[in-house]
Amino acid sequence: MARFCACLATTPERARSHLASMGAAVRYDAGAVGPGPGAALILDEPGHATGPFTACGRTAVGEVTLHNRPELLAALARSGAHARPDCPDGELLLRCWARFGAAGIRLAEGMFALAVHDGGDLVLIRDHVGARTLFYARADDAWAASTSLRALRRWPALGTGLELAAVRSFLTFAYLPGEETLLRGVREVLPGRCLRLADDGTVVEEHYWEPEERIGQGLREWYEGGDAPPEEYALKLRGLLEEATARRLPDAEAVAVLLSGGVDSSLVTALAAKLHSHPVHTYSISFGDELPNELGYSGLVATHCDTRHRVLSVSGDAVAARLAEAAALLDSPVGDPLTVPNLMLAEAVAGDGLRVVLNGEGGDPVFGGPKNLPMLVYEMHRGDGTGGFPGDDADAADARENAYLRSYRKCYTDLPDLLTADALEALETLPRPERFITPYLRPEARDGRMDHLLNQLLHCNLRTKGAHHILTKVERLTASQAIQGRSPLFDRRVIDQAFATPPRWKLNGAVEKWVLKEAVRDLLPGTVVDRPKSGMRVPVQQWLRGPLRELAGDLLLGREARARGLFRPSTVRTWMKGEGALLPRQGGKLWLVLTLELWLRAYDVT
Repeated sequence: MARFCACLATTPERARSHLASMGAAVRYDAGAVGPGPGAALILDEPGHATGPFTACGRTAVGEVTLHNRPELLAALARSGAHARPDCPDGELLLRCWARFGAAGIRLAEGMFALAVHDGGDLVLIRDHVGARTLFYARADDAWAASTSLRALRRWPALGTGLELAAVRSFLTFAYLPGEETLLRGVREVLPGRCLRLADDGTVVEEHYWEPEERIGQGLREWYEGGDAPPEEYALKLRGLLEEATARRLPDAEAVAVLLSGGVDSSLVTALAAKLHSHPVHTYSISFGDELPNELGYSGLVATHCDTRHRVLSVSGDAVAARLAEAAALLDSPVGDPLTVPNLMLAEAVAGDGLRVVLNGEGGDPVFGGPKNLPMLVYEMHRGDGTGGFPGDDADAADARENAYLRSYRKCYTDLPDLLTADALEALETLPRPERFITPYLRPEARDGRMDHLLNQLLHCNLRTKGAHHILTKVERLTASQAIQGRSPLFDRRVIDQAFATPPRWKLNGAVEKWVLKEAVRDLLPGTVVDRPKSGMRVPVQQWLRGPLRELAGDLLLGREARARGLFRPSTVRTWMKGEGALLPRQGGKLWLVLTLELWLRAYDVT
């Protein structure tokens, strides 16, 4: 149960001084690490940090879980750089980077954030898809990096405050989609990147992995000169799904799976039950029998796969009592009303003595879930006089970006009414949130660019929502209970295969995620595979009218929120009454504002 912090300064003594000034409870202080002017320590905060460890003349600290150790050990052995078979995951990843550079990191499969003191530089490495997070900042001629944003918040030399542009991004997306954080001067390492931070303040970024559109290449060796039949794409995917799941199963112990009843979590349950020689425990959520739910489907899958099944009841009172706690566990706020239920599920898994919990996250952003349909329909009708949104110019240069942001149905169009005049004026000169999605929706000509619109949307979803909402939430909430949340559908090779599959086999007519469903059709009842996606109905509006009403009023209309000067009290009052521009997502927008306010208080940001 730990996170790490590393510093690069002009001397080892100054590096240690900066780390000490952050005021964290230090479990282990490495002092000077390696030949350069750096230091590192392990923090007593929920996480999976180990180290510092030294190999190949370099010292590193990290949160590293590898899923393909035999492959990495074999690659090192072939190169003549043998590693002990029982060496820690962090050391093994360090050795791969030292021996092969970025290619060694690309070869790894797992969840990792690694900080390496390499002579006079600090190198930061984040895993392919963003399963673990890593932040960095510069102040007083020093670099500091940590898997704990709270540690950097405490750094006196940085003197950070609220990043207003990030407030707008959060209210637009319900998460922070890129490198910015809500702390001014603090940035997040993006997934699939290595950053080299030099003592003179310069930064060199290397992309060691990025999904590429390589239609048909995954089967080219079988069908040279022609397209493969769709069944072969499903067959290839099936093999990769089995490998991805098997690699994430714990050795010689039971495993948990979060089972919603949708096809994604159901297929992970079925694969775990097929491949694991130890019991599989499944967990579902209930918000009460009076609400639409998927418990019938999750129960059917649990029975079909012979799992040990539990249904956890979550009340509005429990959500109200624990919402602040859940918000404080996250390094960036997530406007997802399932945050508290997810925390309670993690507690249930840990309470049953399990250490690894699988989930079905990743099916929608990788294989074409239903949230892509509004954008596809919009694009079909652009410029013919029938498409677009009221008041929009469908031929405008930023029409695609505007359509994408509107499709989120968060607070993007409500910002003029929600934010105060002072906040809106300050935002006029700050970078806009469109910058996070333009590189994916309008990719520049380059090798491997995405040419199909569906793939552009999936690439965007993977790199924004996948890395900065889905995986981040899973990691922090499970780590808080000393368990590991693992996502087989976010496996790097599964993703590569998804982008080697023709778009028409991901969205096949009106059938979403067609190739994924066909890959597992024999494992699940047809009623589960062929059911339309409905999603979990979370009673947000009921909570805001009931147990959360008083909390929301006290927080959003109280003295501290007014002093911060972000939100118009009149708009907040209107929304709390269920009036104004809330439909068709009534309550969801108010939830974003409440979540943000709780996070800002947890981090003491004004």
